[in-house]
Amino acid sequence: MTHPQRSPPPPELPPALRTGLADFLEILRVEAGSSPTRSRAYRRDLETFLRWCAERGCKTPAKISAALVLDWLELRRAQGRAEASVARELVAIRMWMRTLVREGQLAKDPTALLASPRLARALPTTLSVEEVEALLGVCAGEAPLEQRDRALIELLYATGARVSEAVSLRTDALEPRLRVVRLFGKGSKMRVVPLGEEARLALERWMEGGRRVCVRKGDPHLVFVTRSGAGMSRQDAWRRVVLAARRAGIGRAVSPHTLRHSFASHLVEGGADLRAVQELLGHASIRTTEVYTHLDSEHVTSLHRLYHPRG
Repeated sequence: MTHPQRSPPPPELPPALRTGLADFLEILRVEAGSSPTRSRAYRRDLETFLRWCAERGCKTPAKISAALVLDWLELRRAQGRAEASVARELVAIRMWMRTLVREGQLAKDPTALLASPRLARALPTTLSVEEVEALLGVCAGEAPLEQRDRALIELLYATGARVSEAVSLRTDALEPRLRVVRLFGKGSKMRVVPLGEEARLALERWMEGGRRVCVRKGDPHLVFVTRSGAGMSRQDAWRRVVLAARRAGIGRAVSPHTLRHSFASHLVEGGADLRAVQELLGHASIRTTEVYTHLDSEHVTSLHRLYHPRG
């Protein structure tokens, strides 16, 4: 019997590059509070780049030039990488080199004068208020998991929570009267977000009803659990939202993040201050939140075309 040949393991990085990368990832974790997901992405991008550099004889950070970085980015484009992925890889390389300069391991940053790729700003997909109502309308049952799905979707839309924040939500993050909820976002940064009345009632119904049935078998501290009592995964939450959207007859892709975008878009359309929306979403930069002003201007333009006699 023949066995399929295994791919050989990737070559080890030269010691200077390996040490520089390890130091950077540790600083990222300790000082910047980077999430495990982001740290893994940086590690993957940098290891691939540094192995390529090592194959070209650059075995220390000081040997890596701006021209070499540009060659790498052009190679990635030639390999079919999306421009957003190329930009992310440049960010990883630039952050690594800046850290080495700050730590005295590198005299200067060769990427300092490199221009970042210009990216078209994609507008996020959102639901209309009517579509959100339809989505919630199909989660009206009283069975334990139906109560959970209603509470989950209400929470996602009422707070703009990321799906990772929702599934990791613990009971001690809920204010006793369920008026506000504490969400822990990227870098474990905490923000307090109010719950609307509908979300509060749905969460109360789940906490006092179906959850008590399920949680007997599992983790007593997580808010959203499965039938067996285990904590819901991001994939579990994604599947429940997709299923609800299908049952509601929404004929396009809907995910938990669509509800986050809809939360922000509907606030801006209603006249909410952009800084307040930034705080509620947990965005580090106002520039990230500004995308919702473009959505609002599109909304206003469509209303003008629809209702103005010369629209």
